[in-house]
Amino acid sequence: MFATSIPEDQREELIDLLQDTARLQQEHPKLAEYLAISPELPGTGDHDRDAQFELGMAYFMTTPAASDNPYWSIVSSMTSTLKGRRIVDGCSPEGAPRLAFAATVLQDVYAYAIPAPETLKWVTAFAGGQSLTDVGAGRGYWASQLARGGLTVHAYDTAPPGSSANDSFTGDGSWYPVRDSRELAITGETVLFLCWPPGWGDNMASATLAQFEAAGGSRLIYVGEQKGGKTGDDRFFAALSERWNLVETDPHFASWWNLDDRAQGWVRR
Repeated sequence: MFATSIPEDQREELIDLLQDTARLQQEHPKLAEYLAISPELPGTGDHDRDAQFELGMAYFMTTPAASDNPYWSIVSSMTSTLKGRRIVDGCSPEGAPRLAFAATVLQDVYAYAIPAPETLKWVTAFAGGQSLTDVGAGRGYWASQLARGGLTVHAYDTAPPGSSANDSFTGDGSWYPVRDSRELAITGETVLFLCWPPGWGDNMASATLAQFEAAGGSRLIYVGEQKGGKTGDDRFFAALSERWNLVETDPHFASWWNLDDRAQGWVRR
């Protein structure tokens, strides 16, 4: 699969890199960490599938130009459908410890939620030609993917990579220009995009939504888990229940098997 799709010169470069432990650690520390630990963890049971996944992971993480959407290029081969949901589980309903570890690495490098191509098209269609304001953008991977698809995206985070410490992402690499949330001046003429806003009592989601409502905003895309999950706070979900209508849910959204996130489109009542 991936082995035959890697050009010969790039395959040789990849082999040289993987054999140079010091260089790999310096240039791609998260991949180096994964490759050092993963052999000790149980895989899905399909050794060929696991090997192809890890080869693709090494290739796309070290060769960004190889794919417009490296995150998806890495995980797509491990995706199946279960009870109407697309999930990244390595075709093993219970997943695997090694795949769970890979998820944490990919979430650190790219984003928590997986931007499948169909989901990116769904977001663009829901935006309806309006700009998108991505608050809590992290490294800006989703913003980059959506901008590549033609959307005008303004990305913000309380701790933009490279400018301040961010507990969710190690290192300072970013995929898109992400501004400090203190510069946010949101208007009602945009679509608010909240992708995995923090949970556990953090009021970022509810405070941002309140600011958006005060500005006259009327369209929201929320990517995350439901109330009581890992994303959003109680006031955020209460506001949705009281003043917003859920009008669309992306049927093609792909999630890690051990998460329960969705992509939803909301409209103000």
